[in-house]
Amino acid sequence: MTERRVVITGLGCVTPLAESPEALFEGLCQARSAISIIESFDTSEYPVKIGGECKQFDIENYAGVREAKRMDRFTQMALASSIQAVNDSGLDFEAENKHRIGVIIGTGIGGIKEIEDQHIRLLNKGPRKVSPFCVPKLMGNAASGCVSIQYGLKGPNLCIVTACASASHAIGEAFWNVRSGRSDVCITGGSEAALTPIGLASFCALRSLSTRNDNPTCASRPFDKDRNGFVLSEGAGILILEEYERAKKRGAKIYAELIGYGATGDGHHITAPLEDGSGATEAMKLALEQANIAPDKIDYINAHGTSTELNDAAESLAIKNVFGAHAYKLPVSSTKSCIGHTLGASGAIELVVCCKTIEKGVIHPTANLDQVADECDPKMDYVPKQARSAKVNVALSNSLGFGGHNSTLIIAKV
Repeated sequence: MTERRVVITGLGCVTPLAESPEALFEGLCQARSAISIIESFDTSEYPVKIGGECKQFDIENYAGVREAKRMDRFTQMALASSIQAVNDSGLDFEAENKHRIGVIIGTGIGGIKEIEDQHIRLLNKGPRKVSPFCVPKLMGNAASGCVSIQYGLKGPNLCIVTACASASHAIGEAFWNVRSGRSDVCITGGSEAALTPIGLASFCALRSLSTRNDNPTCASRPFDKDRNGFVLSEGAGILILEEYERAKKRGAKIYAELIGYGATGDGHHITAPLEDGSGATEAMKLALEQANIAPDKIDYINAHGTSTELNDAAESLAIKNVFGAHAYKLPVSSTKSCIGHTLGASGAIELVVCCKTIEKGVIHPTANLDQVADECDPKMDYVPKQARSAKVNVALSNSLGFGGHNSTLIIAKV
């Protein structure tokens, strides 16, 4: 079967910093942090009191009250981002063959808030008071299911769960779906709303979070020598993938072409990456091989860049493994420095940012980067604090998840 070209024709997002791709990118370029004291629940007994909440998000801007009550927050944000992306694409699904349109959306955890709420109800009021909507709200595939229902879509409908690589893997599988001819269009990305009492407590127990409670906006500091953990956040990112010729024929705005996807496993540890970065190294090499481009053709890397000791060092080493001398000329920045870590949604939000980077000709900075840690290599260019103008024709995005899941996506200007 002839492999088809796959382009990105629509973008949508809900993030702690902004609720549209344009506003998100503007805030990132200003190095504005969205990290603050958590307001949605009492953190007085928690060692960590900060996070990236989507405080302005209101699902009623996108769905009716009755419909909204039947969705966990992660599904609500996925639906809102999908509506944004579909509207941005200009697609009219009523005029399309709905069997040729797929939905593939990832999440790392799914409806954890619903599980918490119903467990409290079970303990306080008994099993007969547990909501009949508990299962439809908590299941990880609820987001992809609700988005397909929103538009009556009949194509492949899948949920990918690979921790912090979920959204990137979802996009990669959607890419293969369109490239192979199984679908003409795919709504894809990821959503996460794990900033909840048990979600925060669990990551506190892992000791993986920043405890910089007295200075929240400076807590997420990827590659910095004073980094002390990631910041837990919520959000969603959705992209419309479409076969190039049909997108061109209908006059769609094309943000970029998706040209490479690499996926590997570390086979090493449930939470820690391989210290030599070999898993991420291989994912990037596979994506470059599929894209059929030389490493020195990459103009920008949107790093996984979590602000944790092990991840930042391993990813830096992986970049040097793949790019050699070019690694020292290659701008690398972390979106998480401003919005924190949205777990299973992060790869999609960051690919949205890559699309805006190509469109705007601006690379957003890594905020809070005062001094590059020795283990991350001070000779590398992490675009500290200040945005810069740059011609970006090809961008690469990494996502690395607990469980040893690695995913790399490459997009190019059309």
